Amino acid sequence: MSSTPTVMAREMAEQPAVAARTLEALLPLRADVARLAQGRRRVLLVARGTSDNAAVYARYLLETHAGIAASLAAPSVATHYAARLDLSDTLVVSVSQSGETAEIVQTQEWASANGAATIGVSNDATSALATGADLALTTLAGPEVAVPATKSHVTQLVAMAVLGTALSPDVESLDADLERVPGAIAALLDQRAGVDAAVEVLEEASATVVSGRGLLMGTALETALKLEETCGRPVRGYSYADLRHGPIAVVEPGVAAVLVAAQDGPMREPVVELAGDLARRGATTVGIGGDAELARTVDVHVAGPDLPEAVAPLATIVASQLVVEQLARRLGRDPDQPEGLAKVTSTDPTRGTEEPVEEA
Repeated sequence: MSSTPTVMAREMAEQPAVAARTLEALLPLRADVARLAQGRRRVLLVARGTSDNAAVYARYLLETHAGIAASLAAPSVATHYAARLDLSDTLVVSVSQSGETAEIVQTQEWASANGAATIGVSNDATSALATGADLALTTLAGPEVAVPATKSHVTQLVAMAVLGTALSPDVESLDADLERVPGAIAALLDQRAGVDAAVEVLEEASATVVSGRGLLMGTALETALKLEETCGRPVRGYSYADLRHGPIAVVEPGVAAVLVAAQDGPMREPVVELAGDLARRGATTVGIGGDAELARTVDVHVAGPDLPEAVAPLATIVASQLVVEQLARRLGRDPDQPEGLAKVTSTDPTRGTEEPVEEA
């Protein structure tokens, strides 16, 4: 395994700085977000791939912290079915790292034509998504060279936190915690606690499942996606509840079960209970984040951030990234250029017009 840092690792190392820059740039726009959302009763989130996992976090934050109904859009309703919906009571938030993903841009245009107010979240202020939206939230990740999205994803999560707090009754209630995010990310990158042991478990596993719930659900899905695309391993990402409703039956000796959690919140105890159940079925359990009780319950524990659940996803994913990057190199794979992947691929190659979607 080469000791030369990969591009992915170098871009991961930028995350404390880019998270701080994006917070500084976007927090002043919360009043604009609130004005645009005035009179709108719900939020519809449009995204694919890694961006979709950021949107999952936004959905939970909007509903649990801001008290606003939110859901994930099915872009094909716009791009294939051309359905006519009344979106006059809806704020549509479209998320794309490049801001040029045709399917997402087209869905934003469709939403606007159906009466929605629109926000475009991208890493390029000149992109079609940004310039076509009523309001652009532009992240400041800078150019991202490695195919797996790391710093662009973290800055998307920052944008989602800005959105969730902007629409909250107490706009500044999470500000003190948000200010701690860059430092929490830096600590994870520096300490790498538990990463080596987690890589050893995942390298030897016959199969891997990843689970989380609530505000950390998007983190669990992103962890599973990164393991699949970067390490070439088939991995299933499940909600804690979905895993218990049937798929847990396939968990047996040789399976690695990765559980993602925050150090507090209503999902902390259920995840600890799940870890015990999975261990009794013979799985080797890996905890990412969580509290001291989860660390005692799992076989291997990867330290997460010292942050409350509402903002923990902004840093917890960095612990997952550390595991994924090292595992890919241990397996002899190039984490910068996973086989068969690029920054964009076609959603529907059978159609005459390609609709690129960010995979990473």
